[in-house]
Amino acid sequence: MLANAELAQDFTDLNQQYKKLVEALLEVVAMPGLPVVVEITRHGNFRGFDGSQFYVVRSGTLSAQYQGRTVHTLEEGDILLPDIAGTGQEDISVYYGSEVGATLDSYPALEFMRRVLSDPAATKLWTRLLITYAGLMLRITAACVQEDTAATPGFEVYEPGDIIIRQGDRADFVFNMSAGVAEVLVDDVTVGRIGEGEIFGAMAALTHADRSATVRAKTTCSVVKVPKEQFTELIKSNPATIHSLLIDMANSIVNLNEQLVGLRGSHGVD
Repeated sequence: MLANAELAQDFTDLNQQYKKLVEALLEVVAMPGLPVVVEITRHGNFRGFDGSQFYVVRSGTLSAQYQGRTVHTLEEGDILLPDIAGTGQEDISVYYGSEVGATLDSYPALEFMRRVLSDPAATKLWTRLLITYAGLMLRITAACVQEDTAATPGFEVYEPGDIIIRQGDRADFVFNMSAGVAEVLVDDVTVGRIGEGEIFGAMAALTHADRSATVRAKTTCSVVKVPKEQFTELIKSNPATIHSLLIDMANSIVNLNEQLVGLRGSHGVD
């Protein structure tokens, strides 16, 4: 994905992560795409555009245009998810065209999502893809606002020993571990670990409670930070996110139980 603005390195890192997630999702879904050739389209949607299809760019570029302005450009490996508003009203619709032409693979959206929701691995990848996409859009938006407008951090890298979440702090973000491993501590006692692809920090954010545990980087960690309000909207519009979140929560409970069993064993059982 290319932005019509100068963006920092974190956008590039997220963009690379996004393409890997698209590739991994297509591999898990294992659904053949139908080739589509896009001719140069300077205004409106390209010929044959179908709002009930997902598209993946195989070569060339596509531009996403809103109110006559190009917002961002899709390149090889990017997925095109049609605008939810459709094209009923021209002044509020997003259109997709190409300045140089492109070749795409198209996938029926309903069948694609049926396969995603029937496979836990695909569901998790889909959730990570949506969160990463939100991070990319946040940066593009931030690049277009005035300099004195505060922007949400969205993406950070933590070195070993750095605190990602501190027990007792206010919960303003939900996190997704893009890369790395972190440990979970309660009252300075290690009770679990968080690995690549896991969503964490959601319970406190959703229940408006303070953080119940500390999360500390064990290795170098790349973390996507989603504001809790944005994550709540993501859950409302994408039930698959709930499924992925429940899987990660269940894994956390299993890890905690194993830690408790280990602690009990080390102290002896009466």
